[in-house]
Amino acid sequence: MQPVDFTTLMALCAELRTQWLPSRVEQVLQRDRHTIALCLRTLDQRGWLTLSWHPQGARLCMDEPPPRDPNTFAFAQQLRHQLNGLALVSLRAIAPWERALDLQFARRPSDLCQYHLYVEVMSKYSNAILTTPDNQIITVAHQVSAQQSSVRPLLTGQAYELPPALMETMPTLDESFERWQERIALVPIPLKRALLKNYRGLSSALVLSMCAEAGLDADQDTGAIAPYQWRSLFHQWQVWLTALSTEQFQPGWCATGYTVLGWGMEQAADSTQTLISNFYRDQLNRQTLRQLHHQLTQRLGSLLKKLDVKLTDFQTRLEQSADADALKDRADLLMAHLHEYQPGMTRMTLADFTTGEPITLTLDPDKNAVQNAQRFYKKQQKMRRSRAALEPLLRDTQAEIDYLEQVQVALAQLADYTGPEDLDALEEIREELVQQGYLEATEGRDRPRSATQFRHYTSPSGFAIWVGRNNRQNDELTFRLATDYDLWFHSQEIPGSHVLLRLNPGAVPEDADLQFAANVAALHSRAAQSDQVPVVYTEPRHVYKPKGAKPGMAIYKQERVIWGSPIR
Repeated sequence: MQPVDFTTLMALCAELRTQWLPSRVEQVLQRDRHTIALCLRTLDQRGWLTLSWHPQGARLCMDEPPPRDPNTFAFAQQLRHQLNGLALVSLRAIAPWERALDLQFARRPSDLCQYHLYVEVMSKYSNAILTTPDNQIITVAHQVSAQQSSVRPLLTGQAYELPPALMETMPTLDESFERWQERIALVPIPLKRALLKNYRGLSSALVLSMCAEAGLDADQDTGAIAPYQWRSLFHQWQVWLTALSTEQFQPGWCATGYTVLGWGMEQAADSTQTLISNFYRDQLNRQTLRQLHHQLTQRLGSLLKKLDVKLTDFQTRLEQSADADALKDRADLLMAHLHEYQPGMTRMTLADFTTGEPITLTLDPDKNAVQNAQRFYKKQQKMRRSRAALEPLLRDTQAEIDYLEQVQVALAQLADYTGPEDLDALEEIREELVQQGYLEATEGRDRPRSATQFRHYTSPSGFAIWVGRNNRQNDELTFRLATDYDLWFHSQEIPGSHVLLRLNPGAVPEDADLQFAANVAALHSRAAQSDQVPVVYTEPRHVYKPKGAKPGMAIYKQERVIWGSPIR
């Protein structure tokens, strides 16, 4: 993930100073354990300033309003208590070329500063610290004890110390080409390393885009660079420094991420705020989805493996109990031939009542014939009771397997991130598994979310087709939103999503519409890799949820079958 470097941070600050200073703090909310949102109001606009100290996505930018979920983060409560009603009057770097900002708050723009909020955008060392005017720490987003860092502990009540000073040379527009080239080419090492080693304020992404713009390979050895290439690189160096000094930036998207200098730009962005907000929201969502998807996949695999073993055990014991009637026949046979029994016998061969074939009975020599027959009767009764107990257990286990396989199909369809709705649907699956007792509840959410959206398709005749992303959506689609005019599709006896072909009153779908909806149902089923999948469809009023059934489970009647093709 591309980190916010000094250049990006200065581009963000330039826009914020122009558009949002001074502004009044109206509210403070904490989006998650790494992100604070300050509601700012100026004379003509209102917006939310996001401050994040996430290890991979630390940033500062205007963002979308956070959900109004109640939060219990102590850091947010302290900021709300101290900053509400104050004005944000200043925003500047704490030192030249430092990725640490000082946000100053006062009663009025002309008054003295009452609080400093230091935001350090330094990758895994990122943090946010609220201090008094004399730099006494009031609260810290992430406290750093002396055991964690002997160089710079950050604890409530202590004095705030600036980050250790940078040792590299500060870039300036006044530096001559000759001195600049001499400094970089002093030791023959790769160009990227030479630039990062000798000057502060640079990042890997900036160096790579600068070299690409100059037509150079960043891994090229400094000793192999031609004079005209040095001139080209120095020109881009001057472009970079000029943009910083004039605060004129060109934000946009590029193949490897984003740029604020226009280098390698494929699509321009409305502003640096929008660019950074969208980029890190997508990147962090993608990261969260991968982690959560892996966690849920592992959990479901473990649960299904245990249930398969349990099901096999029940089936084996049920097959054994199927011999109960044979034991009764043996007992009856022994009682009919009591006169042939001799004390101490261990085996007795008798003719079957029905077939006349010989049957060998295994006897206990310490018991008489009647006692041996009673032993057969008791064993038969025990096996009958066992069968009566096993059959509901077997049905419940099979129903549980069917449910988890349905969840597994929904999970498989959310393996790749395409938008925030994918992560929302995945979090709904986690919540469902918590409610069903398959996962332990966690304290709070790491990312607030809104109601998820169905997948949408359009049939050849223009009818809308809605597909559930998870069991909650499947139930909502089938039992709440479906009307008597719609048609309901589902893969036949195969776990999959509920699909609804939305029809207007009096509308009659063509065969192509039915086939398209069947293809969609096949695509969003466990048999998505098959050439053809049997799909049933019926009217929603013929679809029922059995009493006590788990989410997403349904039965249907008066169905018709059509073969769906996922590939089509």
